[in-house]
Amino acid sequence: MKNAINPKRASLIGALLSFSMIAAAIFIQLKFSLEPCPLCITQRILFIVIAILFTVFYFLPYNQLVRYLQAITIIFSGLIGVVFSFRHILIQAKIIEVPAECGIDLNYMFDNFPLSEAINLLFRGTGDCSQIDWTFMGLTLPQMALFGYLFFITFTIYIFLKAK
Repeated sequence: MKNAINPKRASLIGALLSFSMIAAAIFIQLKFSLEPCPLCITQRILFIVIAILFTVFYFLPYNQLVRYLQAITIIFSGLIGVVFSFRHILIQAKIIEVPAECGIDLNYMFDNFPLSEAINLLFRGTGDCSQIDWTFMGLTLPQMALFGYLFFITFTIYIFLKAK
């Protein structure tokens, strides 16, 4: 079929691109001595989840069940990423108010609060989340992450529709 794409190759490309985004974030952090805020860490974790999902689906035999599982899990992970990165963008734009004091460390949150409260604190963001420490071509890291999540959602929909 002329319009069909190779789902294995597409999954490998998705995994490599997602791992590349994580590597770029770590490179930027180390190169410019930046400390990621809790929302940045959450966004990285979601890119790791997406990379792992693409990798797993690369190794699975491609059939209808795998096709649907790939679409559901990666799109769902991407949508969660969209929510976190969009919230982070709103915090940086000062549209959403967050406490001005320094935020709680991520490890401290999960060690000292119930899981539901730690996740709630993580989602709310902290004063650290409002700082814009680095931009590239006028885009902040959360804005780039948002584009990344939207790309992976679109790419996964494309794989789902075109791969047979």
